[in-house]
Amino acid sequence: MKNLWKDWTIFEKVWLAVFTMVNVYLFFAWEDSVLGLVTSLSGMLCVVLVAKGKIANYYFGIVQTGLYAYLSYGYGLYGETMLNALFYFPAQFVGLYLWNKNKIAQTVKGEDIPVKKLTRKGWMMAGVVSLGMIIIYGFVLQIIGGKVVWVDSATTVLSVLAQILMIKRYAEQWLFWIVVNILSIILWAQALWTQGGNDMSMLVMWMAFLINSIYGYYNWNKVYQKQEGAE
Repeated sequence: MKNLWKDWTIFEKVWLAVFTMVNVYLFFAWEDSVLGLVTSLSGMLCVVLVAKGKIANYYFGIVQTGLYAYLSYGYGLYGETMLNALFYFPAQFVGLYLWNKNKIAQTVKGEDIPVKKLTRKGWMMAGVVSLGMIIIYGFVLQIIGGKVVWVDSATTVLSVLAQILMIKRYAEQWLFWIVVNILSIILWAQALWTQGGNDMSMLVMWMAFLINSIYGYYNWNKVYQKQEGAE
């Protein structure tokens, strides 16, 4: 943790500062919940550290996934609830172990782990599996009375795939996160609009995640090229 803030770029510092201030403003202006604020702030710290390839992201991920599961349950977003409580939360500990196990001694630009890229076969498998699971899980959510089931199903399935790719250190995880973040913005906007509630920080969090995903894809590809060139 002593090197947590080492090697931060101006963009990363400004990005984090702006969205932190927006969250704090919403907390007072919209009488947002404390849980929503803590969830959003810990989530933003988690994802920006992932974009930097820092193992410390998992500590904030543990906090964010636990609280987010609780908030999602309250809005009837059962796919999001199960995803975070049953998959994301334990996945933080798995990722923490595997990233530490594969940690590199010398870094190219502050990252802790080596970055990999998917093969063509890997892309084909990811596409077929994700499409099939979205259809199956969508029907499951309909049966248990979930809200916005197809968007919820897509975010859940693609999130699982993205998390697995993240744990295995593939740069393409960010493309799946971009889709997940766009769908999650739609999901929460519709939930807040139709059901009410004051957890506006959830929308801000997903917007911040979307910006970070685009940056993360750029940064991980750059790191991959530098690591390949250093071999």
